[in-house]
Amino acid sequence: MGFMNKILGGTQSRSTEDYVELDLDDVSESASEAAMSVHIAEIDGQASAIDIKDAVYDGDVVIADITRLRTKDSTAEHIIDELRQVAQEVDGDIVQKGDDQIIITPTGVRIGREKLGR
Repeated sequence: MGFMNKILGGTQSRSTEDYVELDLDDVSESASEAAMSVHIAEIDGQASAIDIKDAVYDGDVVIADITRLRTKDSTAEHIIDELRQVAQEVDGDIVQKGDDQIIITPTGVRIGREKLGR
């Protein structure tokens, strides 16, 4: 399994137990608070889309798992359209990775459409 598959998930489903908190004691104390965070989310309905929109409006990147949405369901189309509108409003970017993930970014962050190393 490649590095990006481990981060973004491959064909296996992931849970919060799959992520390991790394010890950051070695980081210098002079490091300032991060200007942006990357959030991992699951979209299983309209309520989870609200949290994602709030995060993007706050200037954070969201990687959202959409496997719980039925792809031909009108709710799925509506949620994806809302997220597309948010990305447009904040001058960010949005891309769907396969059938299972959407990445939404805030202002000033673009998503490369080609894989690195090619």
